[in-house]
Amino acid sequence: MGFTLGLTGSIATGKSTVSKMLVSAGIAVIDADIVARKVVEKGTVGLKKIVSCFGTDVLLDGELNRAKLGEIIFHDEAKREQLNEIVHPLVREEMLSERDRLFRAGESIVVLDIPLLYESQLTDLVDRVLVVATTEEIELSRLMARNELSKEEALARIRAQMSINNKVKLADFVVDNNGTKQETEKQVNEFLHELKRHGIIERNDGSE
Repeated sequence: MGFTLGLTGSIATGKSTVSKMLVSAGIAVIDADIVARKVVEKGTVGLKKIVSCFGTDVLLDGELNRAKLGEIIFHDEAKREQLNEIVHPLVREEMLSERDRLFRAGESIVVLDIPLLYESQLTDLVDRVLVVATTEEIELSRLMARNELSKEEALARIRAQMSINNKVKLADFVVDNNGTKQETEKQVNEFLHELKRHGIIERNDGSE
């Protein structure tokens, strides 16, 4: 079996940017958000379970009406927990199935891109964790600008997750995304070079 790297961060710290850099470098990345949509597509077991729990009101033309479901779970923690109990095991199973398929196809490393890796206690799925971090001040300013939120709205979203400082303390590797995109890319390339040096990524470029 190959090496499984968990990729995470906090909202607006730049995890998606680093994920794209890894993909561009030829690393296989499985995105938990994409998998979460896949397991509740029309005709899936996941969608049937959601309908049996929440009723047909959450359907629109046979597909999941995310806006309607969001209204139901947003203000109701018990309902949100019910949804998580349906979706999380399906996402976990699908991600591991895809990871194993990639390993069988010859990949030496697979990245699991999971936004709530720590919050959902999914570290047992990975060998090591890479956290994409910024200062909390930069995280706040980027989130306000990106989502056009007030300071209060942005802070509420940030506080709904584990703090980025705590994630950094738990991480095996950290990419500092406080600077320019070029500075971040340099760190990602250095990180990949280290993995190659330790034999985690197979060398195919004739390098040492």
